[in-house]
Amino acid sequence: MAILIIFIVMFLLMFLGMDIFVSMAVAGSAYLFATGNGPISLISNNMVNGLSNMSLLCIPFFILVGELMNVSGMTDKTLKFALFFIGKIKGGLAHACIIVNVIFSLVSGSGPADAAAISPILLPQMKKQGYDEDFSAALNAAAAVLGPIIPPGIPMVFLALITNLSIGRLFLGAMIPGLIMAGCLHVLVIVKIRKMNLLPTDEYRMTWKGFWKVFRESLLSLLAPVIIIAGVFTGIATITEIAILASAYVLVIGAFVYKKITIKSLLAVFKKTAQFSATIMALFAVAGIFSYLIAVEGLGKTLELLVLQYNPSPFVFLIFINIFFLFLGMIMDAVPAMLIFCPMLLPIAAKLGIDQTHFGIVIISNLMIGLLTPPVGGLLFIESKLSGLSFERIARASLPFVGALLVSLIVITYVPWVVTWLPNLVFGVAR
Repeated sequence: MAILIIFIVMFLLMFLGMDIFVSMAVAGSAYLFATGNGPISLISNNMVNGLSNMSLLCIPFFILVGELMNVSGMTDKTLKFALFFIGKIKGGLAHACIIVNVIFSLVSGSGPADAAAISPILLPQMKKQGYDEDFSAALNAAAAVLGPIIPPGIPMVFLALITNLSIGRLFLGAMIPGLIMAGCLHVLVIVKIRKMNLLPTDEYRMTWKGFWKVFRESLLSLLAPVIIIAGVFTGIATITEIAILASAYVLVIGAFVYKKITIKSLLAVFKKTAQFSATIMALFAVAGIFSYLIAVEGLGKTLELLVLQYNPSPFVFLIFINIFFLFLGMIMDAVPAMLIFCPMLLPIAAKLGIDQTHFGIVIISNLMIGLLTPPVGGLLFIESKLSGLSFERIARASLPFVGALLVSLIVITYVPWVVTWLPNLVFGVAR
């Protein structure tokens, strides 16, 4: 009963507009005061312990990489590289939007960061070429969903830390699913643009001279994601070291080669990175409180017994998981949703014979689709601000893209080898 009251308090505070980490901290503290199931000092101790894991350092550095790429002009150079190959075809700019988000996802790990970096560049160009404004904004929002899924996704770091799953296996396990999502978006774009009257462009011509020119200009930009992926594949460094190395690389190239990063812009980047990172770290700080009360109340074991008494098949259990986390993604942020439910549901999935890496990627994919669904729809709000369109218009235009992502979700859920093949190839079969 006590645990139910805590969840009611937390969701009520969130509904009233209080920050998520404050809502969680108040609800967890209220539990300790009301039940006496632990000393009050647990609050401060668990907040410190929640931030003591060195792997957390990779989060602000991955955010920093994305911000530095945007300020240094690397994002724009990456877009030009993609447009060289597909800019001439009808809908090339729309397809380039997806491709650039895939590339940018390899360094940022955040959907909002991808949208904030890429949409201001693409939206004016798409309007100029005659794309429908609603379609453009919805496409940019949908493509940004790939940011947290294609490694190094910040939600995967969080999931690994709260469940003791391998960050490397989650990163590699998400690679093919992310590309499947991108493929589904490409198919939808092909269908959508057939009826659009887009202006032709002679700006992009496939010549060897043009290729070497755009290749030279974008090579250093494209090496940033290569550094991260090579580090994950080879295991020559920890994920935190890889993030720091990538940040240093982008900083040096942006400041001394492209000469776009100034002291003033660098301070602005550090400020923005610190603000974004602080919101994430605050959630990690309160994570320990909730983990403690869930353990004390034996909620995980109770839920496990409740599910297993019905002896569901993995197929049925995954249907329930998809519906449940799709709904959660619509009403709350991904991080608290994972924090509360993943430690309880992961052991159940293991008992049913579901690979834990596969299960984790399914959960993350569901929650990230929630970035496109109201009433929360974080990416919809960002695109509304950047495009000047209403939230409702973009939400309606995003429905076909949500459908395309749901198709990819079915494949990810029920064809588990698309998740497990790559990590098993690199790290061996999980035991």
